[in-house]
Amino acid sequence: MNEYVAEYPRPPRIELISGALEIYIQDEIIARDCEYIRVCETYHPPSIYIKPSAFTKGTLHQTSGRPSFCEWKGLATYWDLTRSNGESIRQKAGWSYAKPSNKYSSLRDWISVYPRCVDGCYLEGEKVVPQPGEFYGGWITSWVNGPFKGDPKHPELI
Repeated sequence: MNEYVAEYPRPPRIELISGALEIYIQDEIIARDCEYIRVCETYHPPSIYIKPSAFTKGTLHQTSGRPSFCEWKGLATYWDLTRSNGESIRQKAGWSYAKPSNKYSSLRDWISVYPRCVDGCYLEGEKVVPQPGEFYGGWITSWVNGPFKGDPKHPELI
């Protein structure tokens, strides 16, 4: 499978995928599932969303503070992630939508994680590369080809 993010649609497409996903903090798997949602938007590597139940108990902590707004999905809530013992906090490492717009209602309460904020995100056994930049949360795999929004090598996309 070979995909080009330039061919992804705008507004974004949602895909429910059956496949292996793992998220690590240090050597601990803090989330694991065999199903996830991909959100595919023009010039973005897919953002990956998983059910809250995929997270190990004690690793997911809702944050307070100012939410952000997505023109397609609505107001985002942010999440801190930790190891199951509460240590090694990763602040605002994930986000979700409690009341997404109708078109994106399947994302309700599912959580996406910024790969740059944890020690490993894996899809189908492959360690993903974080999307360039500090703002975006895309998951880059060997089958997803850029250029990507946020990459300083491509200022026309920033």
